[in-house]
Amino acid sequence: MKKHFFPFRTLVLAVSSLSLMVSCSDDTNITPNEDKDSDSRWITVAGARMGTNPGDGNGGTLIYAISSEDAKDPTKTIEPFNNGFIVPSNRTARLQASEDGNTIFNISYAGDTGGNYTKYTVKGGQNFVQTGSEISIAPYVGTAPRWIKLFDGDKTGAAVYVSTEHKVDDKGTEDVTDDTYIRTEATMGIVTLDLENSAIKNFQEHSIALTAEEEAKGYYIGRIDMPVLNAAGNKLYIGTQIRKVNPETIERERNFEILGSKTIVLDYPSLLNPKIVSSTVGLGNTNGYRSINAFLYNGDVYQANQGDPNGSHILKINSNNDYDNSYVLNLDEALGVQDAYILAWRPTDNGKAIVAYRHAGSTEGVAGAQGFFALVDLNAKTATKIDAIPYDPDFYLFQYQGFAVEGNEVYLTQAPVGKSGNIYIVNTETGNVTKGAQLINAEGSHFIGAW
Repeated sequence: MKKHFFPFRTLVLAVSSLSLMVSCSDDTNITPNEDKDSDSRWITVAGARMGTNPGDGNGGTLIYAISSEDAKDPTKTIEPFNNGFIVPSNRTARLQASEDGNTIFNISYAGDTGGNYTKYTVKGGQNFVQTGSEISIAPYVGTAPRWIKLFDGDKTGAAVYVSTEHKVDDKGTEDVTDDTYIRTEATMGIVTLDLENSAIKNFQEHSIALTAEEEAKGYYIGRIDMPVLNAAGNKLYIGTQIRKVNPETIERERNFEILGSKTIVLDYPSLLNPKIVSSTVGLGNTNGYRSINAFLYNGDVYQANQGDPNGSHILKINSNNDYDNSYVLNLDEALGVQDAYILAWRPTDNGKAIVAYRHAGSTEGVAGAQGFFALVDLNAKTATKIDAIPYDPDFYLFQYQGFAVEGNEVYLTQAPVGKSGNIYIVNTETGNVTKGAQLINAEGSHFIGAW
C-alpha cells in the first residue's frame, strides 16, 4: 500500500480560486518624488518588523528608497519602520530588484495574498508606484512560493516547489502487517513568470529521484530553491536540500551522513529533461534560504552550499552543466574559522563577492547566531573578513536577502536586531569601506538588505 504524507498538490489546486487582493500604502503616507541625479542609482532598503519574537520578521516588510549618493552620506537618515512603504506580504516579503534599481518585484509570502506577484516603480522615499497587472502563481506553486528573478535582463522570474510522498509496501499477512519502506517520491513543480507582462510563461512538474542506493537509505529531495540560468541560456539550475528518513521507522532523521551537494539541471525554456548533478568537493545543501544562492560569472555558475560539515564552499558549475570538482573555495580554510555557513552572498563583475556568514565562534544573540561579512575573490579563491564594519552579538543575518550592486561597489545594511546602524558601501576592487546613511530601527525588528 502507499502512505501519503504531504498532499501539497491538492492544496495548490484548492487555492487557485483565491481572489487577488491589492495592498499598498495609504496615500497620506506617500512622499513626493526625491530628487536624484541621473547618474545615481536608487538604493532600496528593506526592514522586517518583529511579529512575536525579536528578529522573527513576521510582522511584515517595509521598504524605503534613496539615491546612491545619499546612501553614501552618513548625515542622511532612513526610517522605514516609521514611514516606509508596506510591501504586500503576510510574513517577510521575497523581494527582487531590476538591474538598474528602478523597479522592485515582489511575490507575497503566505496569507490571503500569498503567491501574488506585483511590481513597483521606485520613485524615492516611501513612494513605490505599482505598475502593470497583478497575477497569482499560487495555483502552480502554492501561497508561500520560493522564487527568484533570473538574470536575463529582468524578463523572467522562476518559482519552485517540491512535494513528497513516502512509499511503503504492505507485505504482511491478514494478521500481521509488515510495512516496508521503498523510497520517498519527490515531485517538483516549476513555473516561469513573464515579469514585463505579468503572465505565466511555462509550468512543468517532474518526479525527481536520487540514486537507487541513496533512496534505499531514506534520502530524498525535501526542498528546492534559487533557480539560475547558465551562460548559454539553455539550462536552468535549481538548488536542493537533501533530507532523510529512517527506513525502519519512516521517521525523519536530523543527524545523518551528509551527501555531496546536488543541483537539478533542466532544459530551458521548456523546463523538461531534469537530471541531478553532484559535487565531490562540497557536501550539504544548495537551495540557500532567502537570498540568491547562485550567480553567473565569467561563463560559469558559482553556487554557495550550506550545512557542509567541512564549512560552506562556493562551488563551480561549468559550461558542461556539471560541477567542476577541480575548483575548491572553502570558507573555513580561507577565513581560518570552523563551521562557516554562508547566509547570503553577491558577486560583482570583477569576480569579487561580498559574503554574509556565521561560524562556530559566532555569539548567540537575541534572534540567533551573530553574522559577519567577508570579501571573497572567486578567481584567487581567497576570503577576508571585513573588519571595517562593526559587529554586535545581535547582528543577525540568517534572513538577509539583498545586496545592491553599482559597478564594483556593493551596498549592504548593518544594524543589530532592535538597534540602529548604517548602510555600508564596499568597493570590491580596492577593499575600501564607506560608512553611509543611518538606519533607524524599531524594537525587535531588523534590516534584511539593500536592492
